[in-house]
Amino acid sequence: MVITPLYAGLLALWFFVLGARVIDQRRRGKVSLGDGGNPQLQRAIRGHANFSEYVPLALLLLAILELSRFPLYVLHGLGATLLAARLLHGYALSFTGHFRFGRVAGAALTFLVLIVAGVLCLYQAYLSIR
Repeated sequence: MVITPLYAGLLALWFFVLGARVIDQRRRGKVSLGDGGNPQLQRAIRGHANFSEYVPLALLLLAILELSRFPLYVLHGLGATLLAARLLHGYALSFTGHFRFGRVAGAALTFLVLIVAGVLCLYQAYLSIR
């Protein structure tokens, strides 16, 4: 496997940035637990949490497809789309208060990756039982 580790590594670095943003906002607001009612900290926490809610499943689906020997262009298409989606969404949610396009496009692209990868996994399962 080479494609899934590439995107997993890139996404892990972005996850670190999002986590560092939470830590920075906690330090600035002097908040050790929860969000302290701080809107910037709330956004940073949700950006980090939202990433952790969607990316693991998407990477698992990508790995299954890679192990099933799907074409490289399909795998890179899904991986690159997921990376772009999470960069857009994470930046919009964690670093800005007014980048609506990033949140909407990032969420839509993430769902697109999940739907396409999910359907391709079902297709692979179908081929295996035929």
